Amino acid sequence: MQHKDIPAADRLIFAMDVPDRQRAEALVDDLGDAVRFYKIGLELMMGGEYFELLDWLLKRDKRVFCDLKFFDIPATVGSAVRQLKDRGASFVTVHGNQSIMEAAAEHKGDTLKVLGVTVLTSLDRGDLDDLGFDCDVGELVLSRARRALESGCDGVISSGLEVPRLREFIDDKLLVVTPGIRPVDNKPVGDQKRVVTVETAFASGVDYIVVGRPIRDAASPREAAEAIQASIHEAVSA
Repeated sequence: MQHKDIPAADRLIFAMDVPDRQRAEALVDDLGDAVRFYKIGLELMMGGEYFELLDWLLKRDKRVFCDLKFFDIPATVGSAVRQLKDRGASFVTVHGNQSIMEAAAEHKGDTLKVLGVTVLTSLDRGDLDDLGFDCDVGELVLSRARRALESGCDGVISSGLEVPRLREFIDDKLLVVTPGIRPVDNKPVGDQKRVVTVETAFASGVDYIVVGRPIRDAASPREAAEAIQASIHEAVSA
């Protein structure tokens, strides 16, 4: 599998799922240079000081993924992305149909990359039935990824389980960011149902992985992150 020219150390994105800026900054200090890329999402947004944290991370030469999953009428999503584009973030997530993704892509500027969400890794076949999607999970992910590329998005969020099909049928320039990573085995943990290991993800063609609890809840978050970084380096160097 050919990998894009992305620094190996940047391929690990730590999901900063904590309730406030104080705990977030403590984690960053603890992790040190073991993590260079952070995902900050809705929990931190609602905790206040979201953009202060974003600026704080950028001043420490960290990259930031704003996982805000914008989903509204196209004009509103476009305006939200336009407001964010000059804040220094690397990625932002968008939900919705093609017109919503097109609006986000139109206003993203030169440095912010828009990622279309395909199917959340917390959803399985039963959940899709409950939502009214009468189709195979893999087919839905592939359809959503095609729409994202056509809309001008830079990439997608996808479970590692569906990445082999994406790489077979979608232009390789599309970035693939994969959450639901479990460093040891592929057993579901908590609300994540469609999960893969670090090695499986990169063998399948993933560009970035998002890891939260396996690092945050480890006895030593730094050591856990360093172990994952070692696995990434081996996987992308093979």
